[in-house]
Amino acid sequence: MTNRDDLVAACDRLLEPERFKDYTVNGLQVAGSDRVARVMTGVTACQALLDEAVAWQADLVLVHHGYFWKNEPVTITGMKRRRLATLLAHDINLLAYHLPLDAHPELGNNAELGRRLGFTVTGCADGALGEGLVWLGEPSPGLDATGLARGVGEVLGRDPLLIEAPGGGEVRRVAWCTGGAQDMITTAVEAGADAFISGEISERTTHLAREMGIHYLAAGHHATERYGVQALGDRLAAEFGLEHRFVDIDNPA
Repeated sequence: MTNRDDLVAACDRLLEPERFKDYTVNGLQVAGSDRVARVMTGVTACQALLDEAVAWQADLVLVHHGYFWKNEPVTITGMKRRRLATLLAHDINLLAYHLPLDAHPELGNNAELGRRLGFTVTGCADGALGEGLVWLGEPSPGLDATGLARGVGEVLGRDPLLIEAPGGGEVRRVAWCTGGAQDMITTAVEAGADAFISGEISERTTHLAREMGIHYLAAGHHATERYGVQALGDRLAAEFGLEHRFVDIDNPA
Protein backbone atom coordinates (compact mmCIF):
# COMPACT_ATOMS: atom_id res chain seq x y z
CA MET A 1 0.00 0.00 0.00
CA THR A 2 1.24 3.47 -0.83
CA ASN A 3 0.20 7.08 -0.49
CA ARG A 4 -1.93 8.30 -3.38
CA ASP A 5 -0.12 11.61 -3.69
CA ASP A 6 3.24 9.83 -3.97
CA LEU A 7 1.81 7.69 -6.76
CA VAL A 8 0.41 10.68 -8.63
CA ALA A 9 3.68 12.59 -8.22
CA ALA A 10 5.62 9.65 -9.66
CA CYS A 11 3.33 9.55 -12.72
CA ASP A 12 3.64 13.30 -13.23
CA ARG A 13 7.43 13.10 -13.07
CA LEU A 14 7.47 10.22 -15.53
CA LEU A 15 4.97 11.56 -18.07
CA GLU A 16 5.60 15.32 -17.73
CA PRO A 17 2.07 16.45 -18.60
CA GLU A 18 3.04 20.12 -18.35
CA ARG A 19 4.86 19.77 -21.68
CA PHE A 20 1.64 19.08 -23.59
CA LYS A 21 -1.17 21.32 -24.76
CA ASP A 22 -3.98 18.84 -24.30
CA TYR A 23 -7.77 18.72 -24.60
CA THR A 24 -8.30 17.49 -21.06
CA VAL A 25 -6.89 17.48 -17.53
CA ASN A 26 -3.91 15.16 -17.09
CA GLY A 27 -3.23 13.66 -13.67
CA LEU A 28 -5.58 13.18 -10.72
CA GLN A 29 -9.12 13.93 -11.89
CA VAL A 30 -11.13 12.59 -8.95
CA ALA A 31 -9.70 12.17 -5.45
CA GLY A 32 -10.60 9.09 -3.43
CA SER A 33 -8.77 7.16 -0.76
CA ASP A 34 -5.35 8.54 0.18
CA ARG A 35 -4.01 4.98 0.47
CA VAL A 36 -3.65 2.79 -2.62
CA ALA A 37 -3.09 -0.95 -2.75
CA ARG A 38 -5.00 -1.97 -5.89
CA VAL A 39 -4.79 -0.19 -9.26
CA MET A 40 -7.14 -1.04 -12.12
CA THR A 41 -6.21 0.16 -15.60
CA GLY A 42 -8.34 0.51 -18.71
CA VAL A 43 -8.54 2.58 -21.87
CA THR A 44 -11.58 4.67 -20.95
CA ALA A 45 -13.20 5.48 -17.60
CA CYS A 46 -16.61 4.25 -18.75
CA GLN A 47 -19.23 2.97 -16.32
CA ALA A 48 -18.43 -0.66 -17.15
CA LEU A 49 -14.81 -0.15 -16.08
CA LEU A 50 -15.90 1.63 -12.90
CA ASP A 51 -18.22 -1.27 -12.06
CA GLU A 52 -15.31 -3.68 -12.46
CA ALA A 53 -13.23 -1.46 -10.17
CA VAL A 54 -15.94 -1.51 -7.51
CA ALA A 55 -16.26 -5.31 -7.72
CA TRP A 56 -12.48 -5.73 -7.40
CA GLN A 57 -12.30 -3.14 -4.62
CA ALA A 58 -9.76 -1.04 -6.49
CA ASP A 59 -8.39 2.05 -4.79
CA LEU A 60 -7.39 3.80 -8.02
CA VAL A 61 -8.48 3.64 -11.65
CA LEU A 62 -5.85 4.65 -14.20
CA VAL A 63 -6.98 5.36 -17.77
CA HIS A 64 -6.00 7.00 -21.04
CA HIS A 65 -9.43 8.59 -21.59
CA GLY A 66 -10.73 10.25 -18.45
CA TYR A 67 -13.16 13.13 -18.01
CA PHE A 68 -13.39 16.93 -18.29
CA TRP A 69 -12.70 17.32 -22.01
CA LYS A 70 -12.48 20.70 -23.67
CA ASN A 71 -15.89 22.09 -24.67
CA GLU A 72 -17.90 19.34 -22.96
CA PRO A 73 -20.85 20.43 -20.76
CA VAL A 74 -19.74 21.38 -17.26
CA THR A 75 -22.96 20.34 -15.53
CA ILE A 76 -22.82 17.20 -13.38
CA THR A 77 -25.91 15.43 -14.68
CA GLY A 78 -26.90 12.16 -16.32
CA MET A 79 -24.05 9.87 -17.31
CA LYS A 80 -21.37 12.14 -15.82
CA ARG A 81 -23.18 12.25 -12.48
CA ARG A 82 -23.52 8.44 -12.38
CA ARG A 83 -19.84 7.94 -13.13
CA LEU A 84 -18.66 10.46 -10.56
CA ALA A 85 -21.13 9.13 -8.00
CA THR A 86 -19.66 5.65 -8.42
CA LEU A 87 -16.12 6.88 -7.81
CA LEU A 88 -17.06 9.05 -4.84
CA ALA A 89 -19.32 6.48 -3.18
CA HIS A 90 -16.54 3.90 -3.20
CA ASP A 91 -13.65 6.28 -2.46
CA ILE A 92 -11.90 5.41 -5.75
CA ASN A 93 -9.30 7.74 -7.27
CA LEU A 94 -9.37 8.47 -11.00
CA LEU A 95 -6.02 9.14 -12.65
CA ALA A 96 -5.89 9.90 -16.39
CA TYR A 97 -3.17 10.75 -18.92
CA HIS A 98 -3.99 11.51 -22.54
CA LEU A 99 -1.29 12.95 -24.84
CA PRO A 100 1.52 12.39 -22.31
CA LEU A 101 0.73 8.67 -22.40
CA ASP A 102 0.62 8.63 -26.20
CA ALA A 103 4.06 10.21 -26.49
CA HIS A 104 6.14 8.62 -23.72
CA PRO A 105 9.23 7.05 -25.32
CA GLU A 106 9.16 3.86 -23.24
CA LEU A 107 5.66 3.29 -21.83
CA GLY A 108 3.50 5.26 -24.26
CA ASN A 109 0.85 3.98 -26.63
CA ASN A 110 3.01 4.61 -29.68
CA ALA A 111 6.05 2.99 -28.10
CA GLU A 112 4.07 -0.07 -27.03
CA LEU A 113 2.27 -0.41 -30.37
CA GLY A 114 5.51 -0.18 -32.32
CA ARG A 115 7.13 -2.76 -30.04
CA ARG A 116 4.28 -5.21 -30.39
CA LEU A 117 4.19 -4.79 -34.17
CA GLY A 118 7.93 -5.44 -34.37
CA PHE A 119 8.90 -2.09 -35.89
CA THR A 120 12.42 -0.72 -35.61
CA VAL A 121 11.86 2.82 -34.35
CA THR A 122 13.82 5.47 -36.25
CA GLY A 123 12.34 8.69 -34.81
CA CYS A 124 9.33 10.99 -34.82
CA ALA A 125 7.94 13.03 -37.68
CA ASP A 126 6.74 15.89 -35.46
CA GLY A 127 9.35 16.22 -32.72
CA ALA A 128 11.77 14.25 -30.61
CA LEU A 129 10.90 10.87 -29.15
CA GLY A 130 8.88 11.52 -26.04
CA GLU A 131 7.51 14.76 -27.46
CA GLY A 132 6.18 13.94 -30.93
CA LEU A 133 3.04 11.95 -31.66
CA VAL A 134 3.77 10.56 -35.14
CA TRP A 135 6.37 7.82 -34.83
CA LEU A 136 8.51 6.47 -37.65
CA GLY A 137 10.04 3.06 -38.11
CA GLU A 138 10.90 0.14 -40.31
CA PRO A 139 8.73 -2.98 -40.53
CA SER A 140 9.97 -6.46 -41.30
CA PRO A 141 11.49 -6.57 -44.81
CA GLY A 142 9.48 -7.80 -47.76
CA LEU A 143 6.03 -6.70 -46.60
CA ASP A 144 3.57 -5.09 -48.96
CA ALA A 145 0.50 -3.25 -47.68
CA THR A 146 -1.56 -6.44 -47.45
CA GLY A 147 1.15 -8.22 -45.50
CA LEU A 148 1.51 -5.27 -43.15
CA ALA A 149 -2.24 -5.21 -42.55
CA ARG A 150 -2.26 -8.95 -41.89
CA GLY A 151 0.44 -8.58 -39.26
CA VAL A 152 -1.36 -5.69 -37.57
CA GLY A 153 -4.55 -7.73 -37.45
CA GLU A 154 -2.81 -10.71 -35.89
CA VAL A 155 -1.27 -8.57 -33.13
CA LEU A 156 -4.36 -6.49 -32.33
CA GLY A 157 -6.91 -9.25 -32.71
CA ARG A 158 -8.94 -7.35 -35.28
CA ASP A 159 -8.48 -6.75 -38.99
CA PRO A 160 -7.58 -3.14 -39.84
CA LEU A 161 -9.36 -1.29 -42.60
CA LEU A 162 -6.75 -0.94 -45.35
CA ILE A 163 -6.78 1.83 -47.96
CA GLU A 164 -4.12 0.91 -50.49
CA ALA A 165 -2.24 3.56 -52.40
CA PRO A 166 -1.86 3.11 -56.14
CA GLY A 167 1.23 1.22 -57.23
CA GLY A 168 1.70 -1.18 -54.32
CA GLY A 169 5.26 -2.28 -53.63
CA GLU A 170 7.25 -2.99 -50.48
CA VAL A 171 6.57 -0.97 -47.35
CA ARG A 172 10.00 0.20 -46.24
CA ARG A 173 9.02 3.03 -43.92
CA VAL A 174 5.95 3.14 -41.71
CA ALA A 175 4.49 5.94 -39.57
CA TRP A 176 1.98 5.47 -36.79
CA CYS A 177 -0.01 7.40 -34.21
CA THR A 178 -2.57 5.66 -32.04
CA GLY A 179 -6.16 6.74 -31.58
CA GLY A 180 -7.98 9.39 -33.59
CA ALA A 181 -4.99 10.65 -35.56
CA GLN A 182 -6.16 10.11 -39.12
CA ASP A 183 -5.55 13.75 -40.03
CA MET A 184 -1.86 13.35 -39.23
CA ILE A 185 -1.56 11.44 -42.50
CA THR A 186 -0.06 14.55 -44.11
CA THR A 187 2.72 14.56 -41.52
CA ALA A 188 3.40 10.90 -42.34
CA VAL A 189 3.60 11.67 -46.06
CA GLU A 190 5.97 14.60 -45.50
CA ALA A 191 8.20 12.26 -43.46
CA GLY A 192 8.48 9.88 -46.41
CA ALA A 193 6.41 7.02 -45.00
CA ASP A 194 4.99 4.38 -47.32
CA ALA A 195 2.21 3.52 -44.86
CA PHE A 196 0.47 5.23 -41.94
CA ILE A 197 -1.28 3.37 -39.11
CA SER A 198 -3.76 5.01 -36.79
CA GLY A 199 -6.98 4.16 -35.04
CA GLU A 200 -9.81 5.84 -36.92
CA ILE A 201 -10.74 6.80 -40.45
CA SER A 202 -12.79 9.71 -41.80
CA GLU A 203 -14.40 10.02 -45.22
CA ARG A 204 -11.63 12.36 -46.35
CA THR A 205 -8.88 9.96 -45.26
CA THR A 206 -9.52 7.60 -48.15
CA HIS A 207 -9.04 10.32 -50.75
CA LEU A 208 -6.00 11.77 -48.99
CA ALA A 209 -4.29 8.39 -48.87
CA ARG A 210 -4.98 7.57 -52.52
CA GLU A 211 -4.04 10.98 -53.86
CA MET A 212 -0.92 11.38 -51.71
CA GLY A 213 0.25 7.86 -52.47
CA ILE A 214 0.38 6.38 -48.97
CA HIS A 215 -1.23 3.23 -47.61
CA TYR A 216 -3.55 3.89 -44.67
CA LEU A 217 -4.52 1.38 -41.99
CA ALA A 218 -7.35 2.21 -39.57
CA ALA A 219 -6.63 -0.30 -36.83
CA GLY A 220 -9.13 0.86 -34.20
CA HIS A 221 -8.98 3.72 -31.69
CA HIS A 222 -9.51 1.42 -28.73
CA ALA A 223 -7.39 -1.40 -30.13
CA THR A 224 -4.33 0.78 -30.71
CA GLU A 225 -4.51 2.41 -27.28
CA ARG A 226 -4.75 -0.60 -24.98
CA TYR A 227 -1.07 -0.99 -24.25
CA GLY A 228 0.37 2.21 -22.80
CA VAL A 229 -1.86 2.20 -19.75
CA GLN A 230 -0.99 -1.44 -19.11
CA ALA A 231 2.72 -0.68 -19.26
CA LEU A 232 2.29 2.25 -16.87
CA GLY A 233 0.22 0.14 -14.49
CA ASP A 234 2.88 -2.59 -14.49
CA ARG A 235 5.58 0.02 -13.78
CA LEU A 236 3.64 1.42 -10.82
CA ALA A 237 2.93 -2.06 -9.46
CA ALA A 238 6.61 -2.98 -9.56
CA GLU A 239 7.81 0.33 -8.10
CA PHE A 240 5.26 0.64 -5.29
CA GLY A 241 4.39 -2.98 -4.57
CA LEU A 242 0.78 -2.66 -5.77
CA GLU A 243 -1.71 -5.10 -7.21
CA HIS A 244 -2.47 -4.24 -10.83
CA ARG A 245 -5.25 -5.51 -13.07
CA PHE A 246 -6.01 -4.39 -16.63
CA VAL A 247 -9.61 -4.72 -17.80
CA ASP A 248 -10.33 -4.54 -21.51
CA ILE A 249 -13.87 -3.24 -22.00
CA ASP A 250 -14.75 -4.30 -25.55
CA ASN A 251 -15.07 -1.43 -28.01
CA PRO A 252 -15.20 -1.93 -31.80
CA ALA A 253 -14.40 1.73 -32.56
